[in-house]
Amino acid sequence: MGTLPGRSVRSMLFVPGSRPDMMAKAARSEADAVCLDLEDSVAPAEKPASRAHVVRALRELDFGHRVRLVRVNALDTPFAYRDLVEVVEGAGGYLDAVMLPKVGSARDVWFVDTLLAQIEAHAGLPIPIGVEAQIESAAGYMSLKEIAGAAPRLRSLIFGPGDFAASMRMPSSGIGEFDANDDLYPGHRWHAVMLALVAAARSHGLRCIDGPYGQYTDPIGFDRSCRIARAMGFDGKQCIHPSQVGLANAIFSPSAEEVAHAAAVVRAVDEAAAAGRGAATHEGKMIDAASLRMARTILDRVEQGTRR
Repeated sequence: MGTLPGRSVRSMLFVPGSRPDMMAKAARSEADAVCLDLEDSVAPAEKPASRAHVVRALRELDFGHRVRLVRVNALDTPFAYRDLVEVVEGAGGYLDAVMLPKVGSARDVWFVDTLLAQIEAHAGLPIPIGVEAQIESAAGYMSLKEIAGAAPRLRSLIFGPGDFAASMRMPSSGIGEFDANDDLYPGHRWHAVMLALVAAARSHGLRCIDGPYGQYTDPIGFDRSCRIARAMGFDGKQCIHPSQVGLANAIFSPSAEEVAHAAAVVRAVDEAAAAGRGAATHEGKMIDAASLRMARTILDRVEQGTRR
């Protein structure tokens, strides 16, 4: 039941591992992926019991087509190894991927890859569980190239704006939100790390997911955040509230106009080839190889949506 190659994730809904009632609602949501969280949303005293809640949810709830993830605690905490052992031994056959927060080096991914391989062998799991790496620090940013190629089971790179701001000592009033500091800076403050993250992901065939927008009662800000991420090449967005899911799905899906244009470009190239012409045009413009690749990328996303 491992992560399916090519499965698109436009929206990833987070659910605290301490809240079984919210897990049931998330399993019926519009989200492409549901992440059961054992890290930031769970108090330290509740973490051991939350592992059992997560295992029970994975085994008993019907998540349908949704990608099923569990975010474990960071490797510099005393919780991470028990998260991995208890969850994977208890429900590994129902789990698509493990999300590892605060990844600072390729060694972090290698450690989780090795531990998962051992647990899978012990539990007799036939399909490797994927790993999704959250980049949330200056160290992670500087090691993106190595992290992206650290293990074959790596599926996604994910931006974590809140902890990244803290690591960089960048003033910020919220997680991924726009504030007065953004107005002061003559550009997009997260541009460098976000673009580097996309490039690292694409160079290794990985998904690329933008981090959350903390103010879930601000749909205008969330809309802007999603559109900036999509303009940079991100595949989807993490959501901390069900109200954000539908908007993320819409923004990270190709529009009807984009799909029609892409289909027309591909059709024009096919017609030119059938007629023995070396060049193709559409709406008075020459179609080059880059235009054709961009068109096929859009049509591939539509196909992924159909499979979903």
